[in-house]
Amino acid sequence: MAATTSHRPIMFHPVDEESRKFEKIQTNIYESAHEASFYVANEIADLIRQRQKQGKNAVLGLATGSTPTKVYDFLVKFHREEGLSFKNVITFNLDEYFPIEPDSIHSYVRFMNVHLFDHIDIEKKNVHIPDGTLEKEDVREFCQAYESKIESAGGIDIQVLGIGRTGHIGFNEPGSSLTSKTRMVRLDRVTRLDAASDFFGLENVPSKAITMGVGTIMSAKRIILMAWGEGKADIIKQAVEGKVKESVPATFLQHHANCDFIIDQAAASSLTRVFTPWLTSECDWTDNLIKKATIWLSEKLNKAILKLTNEDYNEYGMGSLIAEIGSAEHINLKVFNQLQRTITGWPGGKPNADDSNRPERQSPYPKTSLIFSPHPDDDVISMGGTLLRLVDQGHDVHVAYQTSGNIAVFDDEVIRFMDFATDIQKDDTELQEQFKAVRKFLSEKLPGQVDSAEIQRFKGLIRKGEALAACRYCGVHEENAHFQNLPFYETGTVKKKPHSKIDVQLTYDLLDRIRPHQIFAAGDLSDPHGTHRVCLQVIYEAIDLLIKDGSDWIKDCYLWLYRGAWQEWDIADMEMTVPIGPKDMARKKNAIFKHQSQKDAAMFPGNDEREFWQRAEQRNTETARKFNALGMAEYEAMEGFVRYKFN
Repeated sequence: MAATTSHRPIMFHPVDEESRKFEKIQTNIYESAHEASFYVANEIADLIRQRQKQGKNAVLGLATGSTPTKVYDFLVKFHREEGLSFKNVITFNLDEYFPIEPDSIHSYVRFMNVHLFDHIDIEKKNVHIPDGTLEKEDVREFCQAYESKIESAGGIDIQVLGIGRTGHIGFNEPGSSLTSKTRMVRLDRVTRLDAASDFFGLENVPSKAITMGVGTIMSAKRIILMAWGEGKADIIKQAVEGKVKESVPATFLQHHANCDFIIDQAAASSLTRVFTPWLTSECDWTDNLIKKATIWLSEKLNKAILKLTNEDYNEYGMGSLIAEIGSAEHINLKVFNQLQRTITGWPGGKPNADDSNRPERQSPYPKTSLIFSPHPDDDVISMGGTLLRLVDQGHDVHVAYQTSGNIAVFDDEVIRFMDFATDIQKDDTELQEQFKAVRKFLSEKLPGQVDSAEIQRFKGLIRKGEALAACRYCGVHEENAHFQNLPFYETGTVKKKPHSKIDVQLTYDLLDRIRPHQIFAAGDLSDPHGTHRVCLQVIYEAIDLLIKDGSDWIKDCYLWLYRGAWQEWDIADMEMTVPIGPKDMARKKNAIFKHQSQKDAAMFPGNDEREFWQRAEQRNTETARKFNALGMAEYEAMEGFVRYKFN
């Protein structure tokens, strides 16, 4: 695809001024982060080419983190395949941790080299990144010089930004002023928690950083802020629609004359024109939108669905719906029945029953059910109650553990298991020497250092043993536990390789061997480390190949998507909800407890410091509470699923 190809925003909601009336920043919504990144890379490439024709430099302000990486991938591609030169490009990076060495795996110097600079023809003298090796007393002078260099270069033409959960841009944390310049800052705890997984523990994350100020950013001629995923949806809404305030630094961008937010559908999901479009303009009232709007109104008024009135709908911008459908009673009953039909205690289908209004088919019975688990505990954390139901109801349940999960095991766990092994095999000299080598490596290991291949294997075996223990507890036969160890994951670091044909082929082969009647997979695209996203993409590609190859069985297979530890489906999106009673909730927690290396403290807790069983219990009970508030039967807990329809 040529770098100069016109690529307009792919909007999934109306974009007239009326529908944007709550938005204070120009916001373009794309189908995917991939398409949005291509759009941004194109704009940067166009600027570089334009300045080349004029004999001038292009000055770029660059960001780090997972958000801009695809933009950098496209720029590298444009350089290699289309001859885009960066000889006339001057760059200034937003920030850097302090203190940090440039060759540290966590430094932004290394990040920029790996993702961009090592692959293009930019002049080294034109690359500027805050120096994390300075003496503390030299930082102020360096920051003043950094500002002067930006000014001498003619100012920043395009400033690329991401956004943190606190609304920070660069490392300008809440409380930063509109006029702030490049300086040293103390990092917010939330920011450090978000970085903890990359540093293998909060204690290893630097507490300070050097960052361009808000004022420095605002001086750029053009600003592009990018955000991907549901995890950014709430802060995007605040930044785009909220009041300007120091507690959300990104809101300052509302004052910039040439700033665009470029976001994907998931990051846009809380914007008014997406979440509640009836509040902005006239709607095309599809069944799905009617369901969504009615549930929203019920929750807004704290009324059961069947109690909503014509006046309620009219007062909250849905008068056109009443006019189109006829009455609140008709709408209420329609949505109530839709919700009720999603609820089933038979996730594999109820045999010898009318299935016309059930989410799953009654035949064949028993079914072969295949549960894909991105990590070795996602199956029981995310859908443990449903898994237990499937086993209890006689289905042939298989679990495919897509990755080893080895990086999430603490070093002490390896020593604990090897202590046991060496005590059992005291006469095994080779094992004793191996243990000494492991102890030595771990005692000298630096924060974030990649484990040896041997230790990675040991950690993978620990998680495999825990997964097998959970399977036995749930009644899944050990031979039905499939450990794929997909190669894309096996880097020993948080950053993974792109998935390849090998990952897809391994999944294709497993699917074709088992030939399940139903598949369950993690649709949790908010996973902060991206593993769930990649695992789901691998499944999709394998299924596409099976369909292309004419596999008849796949056409009769249902694919159900569950959510992981980070997010839950909206009630309006759920197409199957499985009630969990008190006894099964206790069994689900016991299955999670079998993953002892993740108990008490997880290596990568994300932004929620609770244990995974606590998150799962709260999420499932909250889903049940919401259904009850809508007027459904009251259950202890519920797990929700969305069905993915094959092309």
